[in-house]
This record gives sequence, C-alpha cells and structure tokens, in this order.
Amino acid sequence: MTTILVIDDEKAICETLAMFFSESGHRVFTAATGTAGLALLMETAPDIVILDIRLPDANGIDLLHRIHRRVPFCKVIMITAFQDMETTIQAMKQGAFDYIHKPLDVDVVEKAVNRALRVLQADRTTPVAATPTEAAADPEVIIGRSDSIRRIFKMIGLLCQNRATVLIQGETGTGKELIARVIHKNSPEKENPFVTVDCSAIVETLLESELFGHEKGAFTGAVRTLKGKIELAGNGTLFLDEIGELPMRLQGKFLGFLQRQQYTRVGGMQALQSRCRIIAATNRDLFAMVQHGSFRQDLYYRLRVVSIPVPPLRDRRDDLEALTVHFMRKINQRLGTAVTQLQAGVMEMLQSHEWAGNVRELENVLVEAAVRARGSVILLDDLAEILKSGASTPQGLGNAQSLPHMEKRHIQQTLDRLDWNRSEAARRLQITRPTLRSKIKKYGIRPGADLSDTDYPA
Repeated sequence: MTTILVIDDEKAICETLAMFFSESGHRVFTAATGTAGLALLMETAPDIVILDIRLPDANGIDLLHRIHRRVPFCKVIMITAFQDMETTIQAMKQGAFDYIHKPLDVDVVEKAVNRALRVLQADRTTPVAATPTEAAADPEVIIGRSDSIRRIFKMIGLLCQNRATVLIQGETGTGKELIARVIHKNSPEKENPFVTVDCSAIVETLLESELFGHEKGAFTGAVRTLKGKIELAGNGTLFLDEIGELPMRLQGKFLGFLQRQQYTRVGGMQALQSRCRIIAATNRDLFAMVQHGSFRQDLYYRLRVVSIPVPPLRDRRDDLEALTVHFMRKINQRLGTAVTQLQAGVMEMLQSHEWAGNVRELENVLVEAAVRARGSVILLDDLAEILKSGASTPQGLGNAQSLPHMEKRHIQQTLDRLDWNRSEAARRLQITRPTLRSKIKKYGIRPGADLSDTDYPA
C-alpha cells in the first residue's frame, strides 16, 4: 500500500485529497503545518509528499530539503497559489518531483502521483544498466561489437601505422568525426593538432581563406595575415567534414595541394609546405556526384586512398545496448543526473526504432529521457513520448538518395519541437549554428512546414 502525506494549511484541500486517494486504495495522512508534517514524515515514511509551498510556520523549499534528507526515496509534489517563474524553477532545481498550481485539479494531482509511483516502482524493481560511479566515459571511443564496427576497428589499426589519406562515408550522425579523431589519437602524430573544417558551414567566399589562409590586404577586410587550417594543422590531422559541399572552384586548388603538399595563401605568392594528414568525411554519394559532374573525379580518387564505410545504426542493432550504457554514463557525468536503470520494455523500444538520425539521435533521445526521469530509471512512457514527438521514419533509408530526405525531416522536427530556438536545436543536433543556418537554407526549412512534403533535395 502506498503512503501519501499531504502538508497544506487549507483544510478543504487536505480533506479532498485524503478522500480521493483513500478511495483509490492509498494510505493518506494530512498536516496543516510544517512542524506537524515533519513529525508525520518520520512516523509514516511516506512514498509521496504533496507539499504546499507556503505554510504558516515554514517555507516549502526549506521543507523540501529537510524531507529529502530524512526520507531520501520519497517524491515531493509541490503545490502553490503563487505562479511566479522563480519559485517554480527553484523548486524543480532543488529536487521537487512536480509543481502544480492552485486551484487544484484532482485529475492533474492524480496524474502526478501516478507518475511518481511509476518512478518509485521502477527504482525498486529495475535491474541496473549502468552506474554513475563507473569510470568516466571516454568521449573518443567507438562503442560496438557488431561485425561492421569490428571491421572499422581493424582498419583504424592499419591506418594508425601510416599517413594515408582517408575518406569516411556514412549517413548523418553515424560518428564519422569520432572515427577520424580515433585515427589521429592512435597515430604517431597524436601530439600534433587535430583541426576540423566543416565545408558546409562556411560560405564559399570565406572557405578558401579558412583552408589556405590569406595575406594582409588580400581582399577588403583582410587587415592582417591569417593562417589557414592547413597551416594550423602542422604535422597533425586536417579533418574535412562534409567534403561533398566543397565548391567546384576550390576542388581544383585542394587537389593541387594533395598532389604537391604545397599551397599559397589567398593573395600570396610564396609556396608553403604542409605535411598534415587529410581525413575527409561525407554523408553524400561522392561517386554519384562525380557521375553528375558536381565533384571532380581526380579529387575523388585522391581522397579515396582508403575508404571507411560507416553503417547506419539500424544496421548495427546489436550495438544498441552497449551504446545506451555508454551514453547513460556520459549523460550522468555531463548533466549531473543519476539515471542508472531502464524500465522493462525500454531496450525493446530502442531496438525497434528506425534511428533516422543514427547514433546522434540515440544520444539526444537519451539526454531528454534522463532530464525527464525524476529518478534513477528511464521510463517506457517517457521514451515513447519522446520518440513519438520525433520525425517519422522516412522510407527507403538504405538508399543514398534518401539522406537529404532524412536529414531535412530530422532538422525540421527538432526546430519545430523547440519552437525554433536555433541555439538549442544546434546543441541537440550536435552541429554548429552556422551549419544549422546553412542546412535551413539548403533544404528550405520553415516554421510549421508540412512533414509529409516529399520535395527534398536530391
């Protein structure tokens, strides 16, 4: 039997809640003051406390601390007639399970109580999946045991012994940059810089300067000499993300650099040398782009000295459990949460999802689930709601032409769900704001667009 303690100085509220929850089979105690409430707390050890924020002899926030110290497992639902933002934020920040405004709707209170009971039940019965006390999750480790991931491990091992140019190909969110970082981390040049350039995030007029640098006075606004990313990489690694977005005009100049390992800054005359290793990545079918004349064939083969295909998450479902444990540890360390368990059915739901956004989508879903958890367990209901609110899975995901289709839908749904808060959307999508702006423009994404629209860029 569940024990509920109601602490409120309004007699009518205490009587109404006591009658309602008693009829539902719960044991209910009531108190009109903070002092009386704390006394009953120690006597009854309630599962749930419904606490008024303002009492004759106490402040609800102060009582919240004392309740959690004395009965750590109980869930505290705050109620108040004062609907100010600061108090709500403070209560939730200090560990309140929920915060409900007066006049009370019994159905709303019942919903909060039932959710608290599900969390308590899950906390007590769910096997541990991961603990926040485990060793820190390494941000530069590739998680997986599937055959496709093992092949990538072997290829990385071979590439760490040389400086061959690498082309990593896979859908958005599969972890292409992580693979590049692991190659660099395990190479003899690991103490040298790892420098990233997102070719889709920089306008064409600036990308040449970003890569090769420029001399003072080379163009309007060039008030000083600037080193490019090739120069900054030194003897380390230059990672070119979204290489398929490299403008045709720059493809020729970059090909010359790959052939001679020499380049000149914009506006410069002196040839500069570079020994940096090139690792490029793309979510586009470069071979098809070569066939259509939008990517140079000679550059394609220069980049594709060694090719690493990265499988989508839907093709490596055996890795989902290990990835989930890894992300739970990472989330706990980053957000200060203590989510250590999965309710029955959660892993099955994760396994059945299509993961249009791949590993990045999985991490974002688990972050949101951890924030919602209010305890140590990710609940099935929470996960279902999060996945339902995401974009529906596009058809034909195995086709390379479906990648823009998939990416547009994912970005559109994320922006709509966040009321077009671009900063938060970029954080959730794990891309920079310039990249997000570029993709909004590229795909013609707009607020409230019809997600059933099939007119996506090829």
